[in-house]
Amino acid sequence: MSDIIEELIEEDTQKGMYMTFKSGREHFGIAIKYVNEIIGIQKITAIPESEEYIKGLINLRGKIIPVIDVRLRFKQEPLEYNDRTCIIIIDVQSTVIGLIVEKIEEVVTIPDECIDPPPKLVHGNAMNKYVWGLGKLSDDVKLLLDPDKLIKDEDLEFMEDAAETAQAEEDAVE
Repeated sequence: MSDIIEELIEEDTQKGMYMTFKSGREHFGIAIKYVNEIIGIQKITAIPESEEYIKGLINLRGKIIPVIDVRLRFKQEPLEYNDRTCIIIIDVQSTVIGLIVEKIEEVVTIPDECIDPPPKLVHGNAMNKYVWGLGKLSDDVKLLLDPDKLIKDEDLEFMEDAAETAQAEEDAVE
């Protein structure tokens, strides 16, 4: 019973909190409840025949995790990874995935009354289908992402299968 109470308290304290990051000229936010941790860029093993935005797999403390490049997912120009490049490890649809981003900004609180729905007018912009809201902070706007829409179901299944295969190979070596 106390586990349930602890979860409710944790959810309540995380309400309205977003991890913000930069991609291109845009500033994004992802609800903190999805974020497990942030790590620096590391060696990525490519997955053959995957979508361009699926960069591959990383080994994080013995766990194989698929990673996607947010810039490529949003059809932005690729950017060479550097010491500011980070991987945000998130849990989406019960799958752990890494989001490669150019730069982490901060954790901010955005009250519900400061969030508007995104405009429906920008045609052909890949980002809009992944954004569920616009978070207004004084003179700044954060595009709030829906992590469930970042990854197509078939790509999620593909990444899970690749990660499971790689994990089994990793475990067999040990």
